[in-house]
Amino acid sequence: MKNEASAAALGLRACAGPLRSSEPVGLQPAPSPLQGLLEEAADYLVVHRDFAACLETCQRGFESLGSGRQAEQCEHSKDLKCFLCVVGIQALAEMDRWREVLSWVLQYYPRPEHLPPKILELCILLYSKVKEPQAILEVASSWLREPANRDLPEYGAIFELHLFRVLLPLHCWTAAEDMTALCAEEEQRQAASQAISTARQQQEESLEKTQEPQRENQGGTFGRKLVALWKLLRWLLESVADHVLSLPLKKTFLIALILCLLMVRFDPACPSSLPFFYKLAHIFYRIRGTIFSPCYLSSNS
Repeated sequence: MKNEASAAALGLRACAGPLRSSEPVGLQPAPSPLQGLLEEAADYLVVHRDFAACLETCQRGFESLGSGRQAEQCEHSKDLKCFLCVVGIQALAEMDRWREVLSWVLQYYPRPEHLPPKILELCILLYSKVKEPQAILEVASSWLREPANRDLPEYGAIFELHLFRVLLPLHCWTAAEDMTALCAEEEQRQAASQAISTARQQQEESLEKTQEPQRENQGGTFGRKLVALWKLLRWLLESVADHVLSLPLKKTFLIALILCLLMVRFDPACPSSLPFFYKLAHIFYRIRGTIFSPCYLSSNS
């Protein structure tokens, strides 16, 4: 930003006219006090690198303009006011006070749609470079929507700056399409529409790329949790099975009976439950007779 400010300030002298000259004084009119302040502010900015003094000189220059009506009547005063504002913006940027630039400019140009194109262009470039394009969004949009500005030769350049430096980085697709409709030139309108479509497609692709790893991570996390839960359940079932198999047969039958009572919820004191228990006991006796009687017979023999 420092190099840009220096180059712009050097070019300022050519735009505003010679600030110093070695020619005889009688060959040109005496410079006005406002032009002298502009020359002094440019010297502070480029030569002395005293940015605070430069800003103070610019403010004195605005005060010397007098009333706004007087400044509007003189075209030369309008140009000098614009150049003073440009130098002041550069001084604020050099002091890293770029956040104050827009409010400082609007002190002397209260209506954003009446900003000179040079000042608006410099503000867009400044806030775009510091990655704060939203700060200039409303001001630039108001200027571009003003019908009186559409006939200016700088309108196309301001529109392109606003589109590529502000609207597209902020993903303001609808506002960008609305601004594109205001373009008078068909070629510029088609190029802007193509740029908006390309930028939107790139954003959608980048969103898809960022969402895919998240989905994979979510799916992987769920799968790992499911596998861990299955391992835990299998370990519990194996532990229960090993414990049950290690118990004696009578205790196993007793545990099965208790589980049956708990699950089926039979009440042993209820008379309706007695036939069930009789049948269950008969089954147990038959199982015992089937399993253990050969053992007893072989032992007795």
